[in-house]
Amino acid sequence: MTARDADAEGSPLRDIQLISRAHLAPFFAAANAVAAGIIIAALWGDVSLSLLVPWAGAIGLVNFVAMKFARNQAITHVGRSGRKINDVTLIGEVVVRAALWMSLPLYLFGSLDPGSQVITATIMAGLGIAALGLVVVPACAIAWMSMFTLGLNIALLLGRNTVPFQHMLSILFTFGVAIFGVLIVARWAFHQLQTNADFGAQSESASLLLQEYEQRGVGWLWQVDNENRVSYISSRMTALLGRPASQLLGHSQPSLLGGNAELGRMLLARESFNSFEMELKTARGPRWISIAGDPIVDTAGRFEGFRGVGSDITEMRHTQERLTHLANMDVLSGLPNRGRVRQLLGESLRAATVSNVPCAILFLDLDGFKPVNDTFGHPKGDAVLRAVAKRLVDEVGADGHVGRMGGDEFAIVVTDAQSRMTIEQLSDRIIKAVAQPYIIDQTEISIGVSIGCAFGPIDGATVDDLILKADLALYEAKGAGRGIARYFSSALQSEQEDRVRLETDLRQAIASKQFHLNFQPLVSAKTQKLIGFEALIRWNHPQRGNVPPNVFIPVAEESGLMSAIGEWVIDEACRACASWPEPITVALNISPKQIILPALPNTVSEALARCKLPGNRIELEVTEGVFLGDNGATVDVLKRLRALGVRIALDDFGTGYSSIGYLNKAVFHKLKIDGSFVREAGTRPENVAIIQSIVQLANSFRMSVTAEGVETVEDFERMRDLGCDIIQGYLFGRPLSYERANEMVIGLKAKRLAG
Repeated sequence: MTARDADAEGSPLRDIQLISRAHLAPFFAAANAVAAGIIIAALWGDVSLSLLVPWAGAIGLVNFVAMKFARNQAITHVGRSGRKINDVTLIGEVVVRAALWMSLPLYLFGSLDPGSQVITATIMAGLGIAALGLVVVPACAIAWMSMFTLGLNIALLLGRNTVPFQHMLSILFTFGVAIFGVLIVARWAFHQLQTNADFGAQSESASLLLQEYEQRGVGWLWQVDNENRVSYISSRMTALLGRPASQLLGHSQPSLLGGNAELGRMLLARESFNSFEMELKTARGPRWISIAGDPIVDTAGRFEGFRGVGSDITEMRHTQERLTHLANMDVLSGLPNRGRVRQLLGESLRAATVSNVPCAILFLDLDGFKPVNDTFGHPKGDAVLRAVAKRLVDEVGADGHVGRMGGDEFAIVVTDAQSRMTIEQLSDRIIKAVAQPYIIDQTEISIGVSIGCAFGPIDGATVDDLILKADLALYEAKGAGRGIARYFSSALQSEQEDRVRLETDLRQAIASKQFHLNFQPLVSAKTQKLIGFEALIRWNHPQRGNVPPNVFIPVAEESGLMSAIGEWVIDEACRACASWPEPITVALNISPKQIILPALPNTVSEALARCKLPGNRIELEVTEGVFLGDNGATVDVLKRLRALGVRIALDDFGTGYSSIGYLNKAVFHKLKIDGSFVREAGTRPENVAIIQSIVQLANSFRMSVTAEGVETVEDFERMRDLGCDIIQGYLFGRPLSYERANEMVIGLKAKRLAG
């Protein structure tokens, strides 16, 4: 590697080359002078002093001046502010000094006797080895040896006839070995200098970084000896401790930092440690610091102490605590959120496993909360949720943790659930407390709550398992009438497993077409003639037998299978109706899960088109429950269906969330009175009044009325006299297979033809 290369790499290497060159300059100058003196002594008496003295003086002067220049350059041409010195200057100086020294010996060599020639050539070869004084700048050493190689060859060429051949070989061999050795030394010296320069640059950078680290207030530095006594500490740390450095130096670091035992153990282990956090008592109050350290080991492997860094992380910890609090808290209610509830349940479950004292998880779902949001708006709904949260916290107290899982769902973790009666009493109190009316902005709002509970580790050994069991119990509570508490049992588990199997069977039933339709007759109240059928889905399972719709329809709705089943029902009903003459119509029930699908009108339209069936021969029955949510989309679907000519009936009218507002949407053409009103009309006068009101309401909206559940002649006559238009019930026929229904239609057609 040349000096030019070194210069290109940066100033640290060139600086150390110039400094080393200055140290070797006296040796190099002395070698030149001594060699000149030996030449004079060897040629004394054979060569005129007028040649020797001026030559020797010139050599002495030039080398003295060059030595001074080298020392001066080691001061003025190093460092960031130093002037640059190029390679040509350094090499040129060496070439001039070599040429000056060889000028006289080469000039006189041909006229010397053989003995003097051998001496002169030997001295020239020896002075070539003086390149050792230039090895710190390899280019200069190579230039010097090149000049002397050239000069020696010229001299031996001039004395080829006079210098014995064996002497020539001896001189050349000696000089060659010297050159090879000098080159090896030069290469080694250069790499040493380069390593030192790199290390120096790194040390300087590290020093600057450490200074900036302290000055910017990022942290502080510390160092201890092999007995863990402080040997250096930053001013920032002394300020943090509130004591001057003189009171800290020489004292044990662990004791200065509050006698932390863990820190003492790490220092005694003599191994690196990182990000060790500890609390420190200071005059400004408790502070948290983080320290890291590495052992100091000398070249002989002896342990000399530790050095490291530290920082004040008090604010960072406070920020982390705030973020952790926010991450674990529900913003609306201020209660622990779902993630935190899982953590609390996990802690309680582990403690219960160790102590054999069971814990409990209660899942709470508010009853009737969705209409609150829909009716009063989300601000009042949020206020209700906050009020519920407060009531729950008041009831639970210190016996457990209340959390909000999201939406209108809450959870309670009870750490000590050894007494089942205590948990049952708590559930009863919560149900009563939540059921009390809420006054929000002078508006009274009433809701309820259903509770599902599971005990750990009895019902589940893991958090997920226990949550699943509590969820199953809640599902049972919701299905049992709401406003009650249910507790997990093996029977619930069996029901859940059966439900999963039923869902699997449902999927297979769709694929293998295990469903079929039965048709229940609809007759005119005035003429008692057949006018249509209601299509009712039936499922004949290969192993289960006939599975009632009220068993598999809820499972289909919850598992997302209702859409596929509904499409099949629509297609089958249209196909059956198309096989019958007018005015026979077919009514079919539409699931609330299906009526909200924007694609439903397209499904009906495609089925009508395939069967070439007018829309007015199909009637879709929906319940009032479809309007409990965002009914804007539902009404839009119903209007699109009416645009196809399809008739829409409101089924089970009067049993749900009845509202005249639903009827004023101009989408219904019929109201169906639930069979419970019809069957009890003979014994309950109020039922008769309700039916009369429904008939009057329907007439005011120009709707027809169907009475369901007519089983006796008295029921029929009563419904006819009250103004019902269509009768449906066992009196006129149970649900029939398509073949039996078809026979009724053929019989009706024959009667018409006969008439």
